[in-house]
Amino acid sequence: MKIAVLTDSSAYLTKDQQEKDHIDVLPIPIIWGNKTYRDMVDIGYEEFYKKLSNEKELPTTSQPSPGDLQKKIEQYIEQGYTDVIVITLSSGISSYYSTVQSIAKDENRIKIHPFDSKITCAGEADYAMLAGHLVEAGADIDLIMHDLADLQKTMDVRFMVDDLSHLKRTGRLSNAATFVGSLFKIKPILSMDVQDQGKISAIAKERQTKRAYRHVQSDFDNLTKNMPYKIQCTIFDSLAPDKKKEWIEDYSAKFPKYKFDESIIGPVVGVHVGQGTMSMIWCRDLDDYFDENDKPIEGINSEEVVDKA
Repeated sequence: MKIAVLTDSSAYLTKDQQEKDHIDVLPIPIIWGNKTYRDMVDIGYEEFYKKLSNEKELPTTSQPSPGDLQKKIEQYIEQGYTDVIVITLSSGISSYYSTVQSIAKDENRIKIHPFDSKITCAGEADYAMLAGHLVEAGADIDLIMHDLADLQKTMDVRFMVDDLSHLKRTGRLSNAATFVGSLFKIKPILSMDVQDQGKISAIAKERQTKRAYRHVQSDFDNLTKNMPYKIQCTIFDSLAPDKKKEWIEDYSAKFPKYKFDESIIGPVVGVHVGQGTMSMIWCRDLDDYFDENDKPIEGINSEEVVDKA
C-alpha cells in the first residue's frame, strides 16, 4: 500500500509543512476581470490584498481545475501509488468535493478517498498534516480515514470580519438575510458548522472590536475547557500581522496548557472575507493520535464539540 495526500491551496500550508509530511497541493483559481490567477502561485499573500484595496473590480474564485486533478492522479498512478486521500475545502462553500467524488467513482486504477473538511484554511491544513504524518508512521488507509473523521468531531472555528460585504457578494454567507441593512460599526462574529454542512454563518454581532474579541475568547474557553484531550489552536489573519501577534500573545498567556500556532488567510479565502479578518480554528492536538514512539494509536474516539452558537 502506497498512499498519497493531496489538498488544495486554501489550506495555506507552508513549504516546510508540505515537505515534512509529503503533502501535495493543487492551486485554486482566482478570476479577476479577464485574468485568472493561481492561488499563491501567480499571486501572493501581500500582493493580493494590495490589489484588492486598489482595484474597483472585485475578484471571484473557482474550484481547482478537474484537469489538474486528473493530471495529478495520473502522476500518482505512474509512481505506483495505490491510494490517494484528497482533502477538500468545505462542500458548504465549494463544489470541489463533488468533483473529487465524481472522479473517484470513475477511477479504478487507484483508490481515491475524498475527505470533505467542512472547513478551510488552518483547519484543512490540520487534516492534511495529520494524514501525512499517519502515512509516514505506517498507518493503513482505514485508520487514516477514521482519524480524519475523529479530528473533525473536535474542530471548531471563529472569524471576526471587518464587514460582511465580501461574503454577501460571493454568496458564501448562509444567513446573510438576517444581517440586512447597514453594518456600520458592527463587528460580526462568524463560525462554520464543521460537524454538519460546513457552511459559514454569522452567529453574533458586537458594537465594538473589544467586545467582539471578548465574545470569541469566551466561546473558545467554554468550548474547550472541559474537553478530555489536549487542544491546539491556529490563529490566522488576512494581512493584519499586528493583531495576530497580539492575539497569539494574549491567548498563550491565558491558556498556557494549549498549543498555539499561526497561519494566514490567503488570496482565495481573502476574496470572500476581505482584509483585516481575524480567525481561529482549534481541534484536538494532532500529537494525541500518536504514542511516545510516534506510532499511530488505534481506536481513538474523541468527545465531539457541541457548539450551539
